[in-house]
Amino acid sequence: MKRPQGFDRSAGSAQPQQPPQQQQQPTVAPPSRREATTEPIPIVRASRVDAAPPAAAHGSVSASGGASAPTSASTSATAERKPAEPYDHLPSNREISRDLRRAKKERAKVERGEVRRFTKRSRRRKIAWFSALGVVVALVLGVTLTAFSPLMALRTIDVTGTSRLDVAAVKKALSDQLGRPLPLVDQGAIRGDLAAFPLIRSYSVESHPPNTIVVRIVERQPIGVLQSGSSFTLVDAAKVSIATADKRQDGYPLITASGAAAETDAKSGFAAAAEVLGALPADLLARVDTISATTADDVSFTLRDSGAKVVWGSADDSSLKVADLSALLKSASTASVFDVSSPHSVTTG
Repeated sequence: MKRPQGFDRSAGSAQPQQPPQQQQQPTVAPPSRREATTEPIPIVRASRVDAAPPAAAHGSVSASGGASAPTSASTSATAERKPAEPYDHLPSNREISRDLRRAKKERAKVERGEVRRFTKRSRRRKIAWFSALGVVVALVLGVTLTAFSPLMALRTIDVTGTSRLDVAAVKKALSDQLGRPLPLVDQGAIRGDLAAFPLIRSYSVESHPPNTIVVRIVERQPIGVLQSGSSFTLVDAAKVSIATADKRQDGYPLITASGAAAETDAKSGFAAAAEVLGALPADLLARVDTISATTADDVSFTLRDSGAKVVWGSADDSSLKVADLSALLKSASTASVFDVSSPHSVTTG
């Protein structure tokens, strides 16, 4: 049976077929994903890229050959894949400068942190040194201000070591120093004031804060008497006059020796006689009546109680000579002459 024209054999029901000219019409496919990604992508910040409105896509052709509208899912995918237009937004010079300043600040902050980390030990050492120096400076400044303040003014003068000197007279001579701060006490003025006392051989001044000084005096020790006409002068080993009287002072030998003291002439007769008197023990010195010497090698003296003469010679080996003389005075007390000038060969007569 002849099939009618316009019906499909495979179709279950009679459907009209498209005309031949319509079946041969090509279908238009939607743009592929590969073609969409070939467009240039502008270099802009993500925050500045605005979503482009979905563009109208090409119509799709159904299986039956008819054109149909694109679905919402395909439209969204196409909109997401479409990049923003190139050079949509360029940063201004102000924004660039602001970003550069911010970057510089961050970099400087990082660098300072690294420097502090690597110099931590040296900074601690410097802090310790400066702290110690500050303490020392503060201490010195405090002591200086205190020392020169009225709190440290001199109010008391103590004098020690005197036996013949009048302590009140010494204090009166030094009274011009009262009221001065201890560091400002005039040592030269004190030396001049004490020089007026011939009995003072040496002295020392000690400061006892807050307002006291102690003057320690070493008096001259008289060793004998020098006769000059009808006056007798008590002198020490330096031949310094201590006291002068019209009669001979008791308890001291009469010195008849030539020459100056040892400070001026160490080989004089007076220097040798003074050295011998200084070497004698107190009990033997008290028995010496007169002592004479013309040179340093012919010292001799007489004893007060017996009038015996002791030939001493030079001042050398005085300790051996003292021992020999002490033994002779016990063994030959009636002798009138004791020669100990040679300590290893003594004689009596």
